[in-house]
Amino acid sequence: MIAALGVVFGDIGTSPLYAFKETLNPDHGVVLTQAAVLGLLSLIFWGLVFVVTLKYVVFVLRADHDGEGGILALQALARKALGERAPGSAGHWLWRAIGGLGLLGAAMFYGDSLITPAISVLSAVEGLEVLAPQLQTYVIPVTMFILVGLFAVQRKGTGVVGRIFGPVMLLWFGVLALGGLWHVSQQPQILAALDPRHAVGFLITHRAQALAVLGAVFLAFTGGEALYADMGHFGAAPIRLAWLFIALPSLVLNYFGQGALVLVDPAAIDNPFFRMYPGWAVLPMVLLAAMATVIASQAVISGAFSLTAQAMRMGYLPRMRVVQTSGEAIGQIYVPMVNWTLMVGVLLLVIGFRSSGALSAAYGIAVSITMVTTTLLAGVVAYRLWRWNRLAVGLGVLAFAFIDLTFVLANSLKILDGGWLTLAVAAVVMLLFTTWAKGRRLGLEAAAAESLPIEAFVASLEGHMPHRVRGTAVFLNSDEHAVPHALLHNLKHNQVLHDIVIVLRVLACDVPRIDARQRIEGHTLGHGIWLVTARHGFMERPNVPEFIRILAYQKGLDCASMSTSYFVSRASLSGRHMLHMTALRSALFGWLQRNAGRASDYFELPENRLVEMGQRTLGRR
Repeated sequence: MIAALGVVFGDIGTSPLYAFKETLNPDHGVVLTQAAVLGLLSLIFWGLVFVVTLKYVVFVLRADHDGEGGILALQALARKALGERAPGSAGHWLWRAIGGLGLLGAAMFYGDSLITPAISVLSAVEGLEVLAPQLQTYVIPVTMFILVGLFAVQRKGTGVVGRIFGPVMLLWFGVLALGGLWHVSQQPQILAALDPRHAVGFLITHRAQALAVLGAVFLAFTGGEALYADMGHFGAAPIRLAWLFIALPSLVLNYFGQGALVLVDPAAIDNPFFRMYPGWAVLPMVLLAAMATVIASQAVISGAFSLTAQAMRMGYLPRMRVVQTSGEAIGQIYVPMVNWTLMVGVLLLVIGFRSSGALSAAYGIAVSITMVTTTLLAGVVAYRLWRWNRLAVGLGVLAFAFIDLTFVLANSLKILDGGWLTLAVAAVVMLLFTTWAKGRRLGLEAAAAESLPIEAFVASLEGHMPHRVRGTAVFLNSDEHAVPHALLHNLKHNQVLHDIVIVLRVLACDVPRIDARQRIEGHTLGHGIWLVTARHGFMERPNVPEFIRILAYQKGLDCASMSTSYFVSRASLSGRHMLHMTALRSALFGWLQRNAGRASDYFELPENRLVEMGQRTLGRR
């Protein structure tokens, strides 16, 4: 529970810094009255109950894919529930729709990854203005200093820092609860907001402002999707317990405490969170809030790394350099390209918006769309995999989808004020996903059309056997039925064949992890040539030397590590040669291909036993 607090609840746990303040933003046109405050608090409370507790904690956390959560894991689980559907078959449209929903949710997560560090850290540092108004000029520089430091230490890994995350967040939630409890005890009538009639009454009496206010109310739920996304780190039970017994009570008390404060002192609405605490406690609270927001930011940054690695293994992104930062926890990785891109984007957001209030306009739309995709995918899993009652599933999906779509509509009002930014980021990511996946598929089809069947190649060796040399040669190949281009080039130029030739296909599967007994499949084609398939899950890193060691053990092959060479071909599939793609996507695919990471790094091939060979451009003009 303590460990889960330090990772899972950082985002939603720091929402009190800005969420309630934004619900009473003067721009919304809501007059500060007791009825309005009770209505807003009631909306926040029942939103936490329905959106976070009932939807995510009770239902969605059941959808674990071999213990893993997250939108791509849910997409894979939904496709597993539906079963493989060939193109043109009945239900293939649903198969494609499920894939599209998963990619859409993943793309929206990157938009969230930009906003969360910016708004969280900025809202914490803005507490300096409460301490002394003249410190306002230091808010932006201090925020940028903290953010640069945060991104700079990512390459060190989160192992050491992670050990203090849990206790810090436990202290944070304790302070939230104590601060709120004090003000609630002074104004116990604020507890009337627990009555849902106040929420309904507010929406009826403020019909003109309802959507704008709901967009601000939604800020209290951002981070709720992290409960499912980070399930693989801790399991469902600790997350449920931490939410029900620590996070939820603390958040409710704090929001109600802020409401009680502004009823007594309406001027406190400029920053009700920090004004809840006595003057001597403001500076310690700023420091604690800064630590909590760094933790919240760390959660989405680490999530972006994990999501990128998953997308690469599932064929939606080109290979990038991935650094393992822990020898024990495979999930602790660092992706330099993603890290520095996020840092630049976050700093530009801070400079461009300059306040958490302004940033809140850009926040929410991406998260609300992600929540819609989660609802729809979870519905497919509940009906097709768990075999729940069709009527019950349908009514549940309709109810949650109605709530989610209401918040999407509410947040859509912010698009012109900054919400367009996260949508633009998500659109670019979606374009990258679909362009790389389609270009890769077309390239493989073009390569297959020009390939030589491996059975015919082995048969040809009967009449003309080239000179054999000692050792093992491993040729990576995506098509199990074709001769690797690197093998043909090696045979053409060097005119030799190793004693043991392994044609290896590495297959990424739509499951988090592969059982050890199913990881390697191989059979001999004769003449010392082996055809091997190695499988790995989207939470595992493909380690080809380890695959070869497993094969050698299983088949009794003499594949000594120092006498094994690895051959890869680096193809130059030009985007302009790809069929069925627009000029823009062809050019984008070509750029992605030129800047993709090396296969040797991705498959962890040893540099001193690696042979890279060029491959001619594939495809037809």
